[in-house]
Amino acid sequence: MSDHQPKEAPPIVIANPWERLRAFTDARIGLGRAGISLPTHQLLAFQLAHAQAQDAVHCALECDTLASELTAALGLSQTPIHVHSHAVDRAMYLQRPDYGRRLNDASRETLQQAGQGGQRFDLAVVIVDGLSALAVQQNSAPFLTALYRAFESDQQAWQLAPLTLVEQGRVAIGDEVGALLNADAVLVMIGERPGLSSPDSLGLYMTWAPEVGLKDDRRNCISNVRPAGLKPEEAARRLLLLLTEARQRKLSGVQLKDRSEDNVLEGTTGETTQNFLVAD
Repeated sequence: MSDHQPKEAPPIVIANPWERLRAFTDARIGLGRAGISLPTHQLLAFQLAHAQAQDAVHCALECDTLASELTAALGLSQTPIHVHSHAVDRAMYLQRPDYGRRLNDASRETLQQAGQGGQRFDLAVVIVDGLSALAVQQNSAPFLTALYRAFESDQQAWQLAPLTLVEQGRVAIGDEVGALLNADAVLVMIGERPGLSSPDSLGLYMTWAPEVGLKDDRRNCISNVRPAGLKPEEAARRLLLLLTEARQRKLSGVQLKDRSEDNVLEGTTGETTQNFLVAD
């Protein structure tokens, strides 16, 4: 018999040394390879994530279900107002972004009637399906529950306009809603464009003194609110600080900085403090 042992076959899948970093991120890193291609299970996972992202874009917001959940979770005295943009369906919404930025005539009349009393509100909360109704459906109730608790424990009182649900809407539609409801500020909760690992990401956009035609530099954004991202309680904490500063300074957007991770100098005492907001 020969003394030479047969050589072991090389592994079918060659591991990537970066694979251990995947414990800290949903990003597609360290996937390994089989020959010059992805391993089969990684390819299938990619195709699944792609399908989930497509589904998130095209699925419809179940407004009646969401309205019932919010009414029960928040103890609302009235059902959220249900309105619609100029985009009559999803195909038009995707092809004509401008239609998603304005209310249709019937919805505008509905909100005009709601604001006829002339009462001013500190904040109008507007829930918009955006590019992921899934994100809105799953994350709206947990986030708003945390936000309402933050308002209740805050030293300052907050007068909230009637909650509004918008179908086929984009971020800017909140400016029109906030103006019609006589609100000093508007918060748009919207489904963000799905990524290949985040089809359920909720975005928060706050604008002071909303009116039709504002540019994006007037908005502050908190993104990635979801179970695998920014937790509802932390998002509510950041938003309340943002709203408090906006109300004090009568502004929002690029002039109101989020520096929660920066050490900044405040005043003339030379003391360094961990601060959330600094207005330039």
